[in-house]
Amino acid sequence: MDVLPEAVRRRLLELAPAEAPVSAYVYDGAVAAERARELRSALPEWAAVYYAVKANSFRGIVEALAPHVDGFEVASRSELELAVSAKPPAGDTPAPVVAAGPAKSVPVLTALVRAGVEAINAESLLELHRISRIAVAEGVRARVALRVNPASIPVTGSLHMGGVPSQFGVAEPDVPGVLRDALRLPGLDLVGFHIHAASNNLDAEAHAAYLRWCVEWSVRTARENGINLRHVDIGGGIGVAFEGEKPFDIARFGELAAQVEPPEGVKVVLEPGRFLVADCGWYAAEVTDVKTSYGEWFVVLRGGINHFQLPTSWDIVHNVAVLPVEDWPEGCPRPAAGRARVTVVGELCTPEDTLLRDVLVDQVRAGDLVVFPYAGSYGWEFAMHHFLGHPVADRVLL
Repeated sequence: MDVLPEAVRRRLLELAPAEAPVSAYVYDGAVAAERARELRSALPEWAAVYYAVKANSFRGIVEALAPHVDGFEVASRSELELAVSAKPPAGDTPAPVVAAGPAKSVPVLTALVRAGVEAINAESLLELHRISRIAVAEGVRARVALRVNPASIPVTGSLHMGGVPSQFGVAEPDVPGVLRDALRLPGLDLVGFHIHAASNNLDAEAHAAYLRWCVEWSVRTARENGINLRHVDIGGGIGVAFEGEKPFDIARFGELAAQVEPPEGVKVVLEPGRFLVADCGWYAAEVTDVKTSYGEWFVVLRGGINHFQLPTSWDIVHNVAVLPVEDWPEGCPRPAAGRARVTVVGELCTPEDTLLRDVLVDQVRAGDLVVFPYAGSYGWEFAMHHFLGHPVADRVLL
């Protein structure tokens, strides 16, 4: 129960008496805002924090973050509209948005060009040609950063290294040729590079070394290929600690990042998503049944991977809280498991709908709420909403 703040407990208990079983995300925008302020204040002035909207696109969370981040990273027209609405461009400055994605369609690229975003992270030579053609038709030059898949990153730590075949970006050996062609395209203003080769990194020292390497690589590559470097996008990659893991040391990361000296006029963008919002959300689902099968206890929830797929997809063992709900129909049996190891499953007609296996609970009864903390990122957005056609989970902002 200590993982549930009082405001979250109170709101969930307000939802519990409803006729429909509870299945809801509860978000606290103040938690996300504080995480963004903490990161922003630890970084040097030349570093910009852009929230990756895909982590949690709930409007209330995006609006809560807007005053505390420098901009947004988007991957679709709907995310673009949300970002520009939350943080409109000021005067003649570009919209504080960078755009990513390996398969941007012409409608998406057209919307990005028309919005005047700060940088479109181009994934291929064909995409560069498409952007140029759209920009020429619109009578503008589009600001573009080339996404690069580096051959290797000489940094140890919990990084996903480059140099492996991927749908993302341009392989490093092909970069000089692509840059030569890009410089000839009339609709492009080639501002720099996008490198995102780290994911869920909890090692602050390794991540600072990775940042340094990305800046130095970009400066060198721009100089060698005649690029007027103004923009280096290093993606996100800062990890979220779960049970038994050591949290990312923001202060140490900021201290080491301050030792990096990008050239004057070069903006360095960091795109954390999950890191900013993971702990601002809780997913709660009502226990519809508690049952045994050949000696094993099963706790059956109103929602499963159709509402909260992350634990299953990423093989994450979440800690959970059981929130007791005392209201129960008189005369109706109320199955319960006490001091037992249970498997927590959802409502779908597939054994894949399993959220937790063999976890110890003090007590859980039909009608109680099982609550997952750290559900603020890749939760509602990542779920299989339409499988079997059950109602989607509610979303509530404190």
